[in-house]
Amino acid sequence: MSGYPAGRMGVDPRAKSAALWGLVGFLSFLVLVQSYALLATPIVTITGALGLGLVVGLAAGIGAYVLEPRLAARAADRRTE
Repeated sequence: MSGYPAGRMGVDPRAKSAALWGLVGFLSFLVLVQSYALLATPIVTITGALGLGLVVGLAAGIGAYVLEPRLAARAADRRTE
């Protein structure tokens, strides 16, 4: 517990969570591309991999931001059953 009132200081927790999921998606994609490059012939250049990783990270972040309230509501409904 940080001691700060919710929503008063810093970034919105939902936006922070989505940004972190986007970062996880970005880094996971780069690890996947690097692993493939170590085992076989690289299919994209490093700049291409960074660009694709950025797209994957943005998609993961936006998906997390959109789906988080729905998943939380579904989990709350399942808890009441």
